[in-house]
Amino acid sequence: MIARYRVRIPSPLRSYTLGHGEVDVALPELSPDHAPPLRAILAALDSSFPGIRFRMVDEQGRLRANIAVFVGPDAVRDLDVPVPSGTEVMIVAALSGG
Repeated sequence: MIARYRVRIPSPLRSYTLGHGEVDVALPELSPDHAPPLRAILAALDSSFPGIRFRMVDEQGRLRANIAVFVGPDAVRDLDVPVPSGTEVMIVAALSGG
């Protein structure tokens, strides 16, 4: 079975997705009870758009401080959170400055 996700991309990362604000990601799903983790969705995103994952995830495998991710309506920081098929993933890049 294939799990499908709509991933919303923030403006600062759209240069990686050829300007697209939304992209679709498909992953194999072992079973409905074992949805792929968020880290797998980000890895699949990176395989289609090389370099984008490094802008979101640091060298220790954690979300960068300036990145927020919503899985459905829930803000998450844990990349191991399971994401059921059909769930929208929204990536938000915080702006900084003074």
